[in-house]
Amino acid sequence: MKTALTIAGSDSCGGAGIQADIKTMTANGVYATSAITALTAQNTTGVTDIMEVTPEFLGKQLDSIFTDIYPDAVKIGIVSSTGLIETISEKLKFYNAKNIVVDPVMVSTSGSKLLQDDAVETYKNCIFHQAVLLTPNIPEASILSEISIVNEADMIKAAGIISKEYGCAVLCKGGHGINDANDLLYCNHKYRWFIGERIDNINNHGTGCTLSSAITSGLAKGMDLETSIQLAKEYVSGALKAMLDLGKGSGPLNHVWNIYKEEK
Repeated sequence: MKTALTIAGSDSCGGAGIQADIKTMTANGVYATSAITALTAQNTTGVTDIMEVTPEFLGKQLDSIFTDIYPDAVKIGIVSSTGLIETISEKLKFYNAKNIVVDPVMVSTSGSKLLQDDAVETYKNCIFHQAVLLTPNIPEASILSEISIVNEADMIKAAGIISKEYGCAVLCKGGHGINDANDLLYCNHKYRWFIGERIDNINNHGTGCTLSSAITSGLAKGMDLETSIQLAKEYVSGALKAMLDLGKGSGPLNHVWNIYKEEK
């Protein structure tokens, strides 16, 4: 069985972060391992507290994984401090990690900034060059490319700038009023649109985590990047169409829609 590692924060309500990643990887047929960067107290209405692990402890988690169940692919989610980012970078280089997908969680869906400026710079300098794919949303792509994104042409331009800067493929995710369900892949000076179905579902907590983890699963199984993205988008669409309705706020997706059918 192929294996994948997620390096991210824990979500106590299970809709995003480590929990979403593990469920997604399992539903997509790979064995999931994890290294937790932070614990959060959160539910569908918001985050009430965060407790980071130390860089030393994160390093020990990564040592434990790479020396025993070596991952065929790695997904990196939210990492909020410089010390943790540097530790991840060092360990990935030391163990020659492959198929690294980075979901550069810097700006929330609501537009709130999640990383301090020094952490953003460390993230870019230490992690991005090791990735095969970055998956920024519109605000994150705007920050990384340093251009305003208001239409499709801007998405293409921004993705090209980011891809050239970091030497990797870029999946610029739609939304934020621009191509709500369509994502743009920029790779090797070429681009391709992945057309998605717009699904009217307010319960979309953890969609970005889920998409990047599904892509990572495809890469772990030996699929090429475009196939991994296409199948990941289909998986996320199915999870949204399942119309799971939990919690008082923006609830989670149904990550196991493709392996478990609810009895009527």
